[in-house]
Amino acid sequence: MSNPPGRFIALEGGEGVGKSTQGRLLAEALRGRGLEVVTTREPGGTPGAEAIRAMLLSTEGEGWGARAEALLFAAARADHVEKLIRPAIARGAWVVCDRFVDSSRAYQGGGSGLSDAEILDLHRIGSDGLFPDLTILLTVPSEVSAKRLAMRDGGVGDRIESRGNDYHARVAEAFCGFALTDPARFAVINAEGSPEAVHARVLNELAGRLP
Repeated sequence: MSNPPGRFIALEGGEGVGKSTQGRLLAEALRGRGLEVVTTREPGGTPGAEAIRAMLLSTEGEGWGARAEALLFAAARADHVEKLIRPAIARGAWVVCDRFVDSSRAYQGGGSGLSDAEILDLHRIGSDGLFPDLTILLTVPSEVSAKRLAMRDGGVGDRIESRGNDYHARVAEAFCGFALTDPARFAVINAEGSPEAVHARVLNELAGRLP
């Protein structure tokens, strides 16, 4: 008898919303229920994708144009999906991923001006159009995220974190737009407050949406 299929959960949001912390807490809670849980991140998750991550986020050199950046993210994701995410789901594991394709839609699309159709075409070609079963969108006011980033990084971010306020405002607006147009897939979570309080909100949403 084959294992029941796993589930795929992505955590999304702008900088400093607490995705990594909430992903860790969610994974711990799911393991407490006896589930196999794979935690991963984008860009990254496989050796090839991690190599691309290093190129994308490095602050050395002049950086990448919007289209080259989108292609690199799509390539990293294709390797990640093929070698880690799909095999884990197939064997019945739950995958908890820090960012997925909606980050490309928000950052290279909303932030950098590529069309959503272009980003989704790359995703269709590279990752066969895979989407999470549930996308948890964590949101905080911009002043809260700025304070958290200053505490975490000492005001020195990677290439994407260091882009201006207008860029990150466009990113946040794009994320909210995705959630409004696809409410069945998105759970929007207020990420202000203690990590434990936010985690409780995440579990509440999970209970109502996934078995």
